[in-house]
Amino acid sequence: MSGTSMVVLIVLISVGFGVLYDMYKRHLEFKEKTLSHNQDRDKQNQALQQQVTALEERVQVLEKIVTDEGYSVQKEINKL
Repeated sequence: MSGTSMVVLIVLISVGFGVLYDMYKRHLEFKEKTLSHNQDRDKQNQALQQQVTALEERVQVLEKIVTDEGYSVQKEINKL
């Protein structure tokens, strides 16, 4: 191999490693963003689950009130 070929080869290898390093860095940034979004989504999911649980409890209470026999009597008294 001549000196010129060696220099070209070294430059190509250096550029190749530089490109690979940049790709790896971008990949890591993407993974960090994805992790951050997943954490935000999990927090929102948890908050929504708490709201659903609270609403389910309220519906159960309302169902008990409506299906209670005293409720229908009270309803008829209010009609009079």
